[in-house]
Amino acid sequence: MINKNIIKQPKSIVEVTVTVPWSDLQTSWDQTLQKMAADIEIAGFRKGQAPLNMVEGQLGQRLQDEVLKTAMPNFLIEALKGTDIVPIDYPKYDLISFTRGQQLQFKATITNRPQVAVGNYKTIKAVRPAIKPVTDEEVTKVIDDLYKRWKAKSPYAGTPQQSTTQSGGQAGSINFQGNGQADIPNDEFAKAMGATTLNDLKTKVRADLEANVKYNNELDYEEAILQEVEKMTTVELPEILIQDELNRMLVSLQRRVADMGLLLEDYLKGQGKTLEQIKNEWRMQAEKNVRMELGLADIARAENVTISDQELQAEVDKIQDQRVKAQFASQEPRLHLRHALRQTRTLDLLKKIVS
Repeated sequence: MINKNIIKQPKSIVEVTVTVPWSDLQTSWDQTLQKMAADIEIAGFRKGQAPLNMVEGQLGQRLQDEVLKTAMPNFLIEALKGTDIVPIDYPKYDLISFTRGQQLQFKATITNRPQVAVGNYKTIKAVRPAIKPVTDEEVTKVIDDLYKRWKAKSPYAGTPQQSTTQSGGQAGSINFQGNGQADIPNDEFAKAMGATTLNDLKTKVRADLEANVKYNNELDYEEAILQEVEKMTTVELPEILIQDELNRMLVSLQRRVADMGLLLEDYLKGQGKTLEQIKNEWRMQAEKNVRMELGLADIARAENVTISDQELQAEVDKIQDQRVKAQFASQEPRLHLRHALRQTRTLDLLKKIVS
């Protein structure tokens, strides 16, 4: 039976010290050892056939790390049962002591769900922006950009060619490929893009642009609703959540900078700013984002929005990358995914209320 000591600190920080007897951990240790032993090769034995005591000695610290990676989150969940503590971030684990055959003791630092007060969200007013029609000029620009990239990969496609034989004309005369037109998009190019004709390609491009406009319109509408949620949400923001949001925003910036072929350091030099200056400028927006997230979660509780285990598993089953999918065998990623799905469902509910 585990022992726990819970200490609540300012700004919703909670420290949980958990002590676990070896008897509660031994089964997990043995199962992990057997699983890892299947991939271990030791001289004189076929792969996976070496005695477990020899495998255990060879694995060393790796075995302990693998056991604790699963054990500590599970024991923390058990320690929090029956309390009013609801973690809203990933815990930080600190191993205090552990030796095989003896008790495990660790400390987990978590951010408890802060007290949130949301106004009357059922009175939210938000207007869906008008959908801007796609113009012929926008379609033409996309076609032209595609054609330029296609030409860069196939420089002789669709361009005038020097004839090397006489065919009803003089040797060396100029003939054109494609539609008999000069260096402009044609049916040959359209077929390379997966369409049947140039007109068919234009129709497909227009449909894609219209779908993108509709998608962005929906995002704008959702953002308008979320901004109203943020305005009517009162909460003392835990610092860790603000820092997490700033880090998320920084990762997003790094990706955008990388897409431009730059390093973040070079980008910051070009802006004449330090990383800390950027984060200070972002802080107000980060606080709004966190307040919005907490307000939406509180509405989910008020409306009893839930995600069943079957719905959660169905979402995990959609993941194609097996390495990513395997991560959801652990509790913490599943909790994070469940929260994300719940927030999405709550926003959908709000859109119906606003409508």
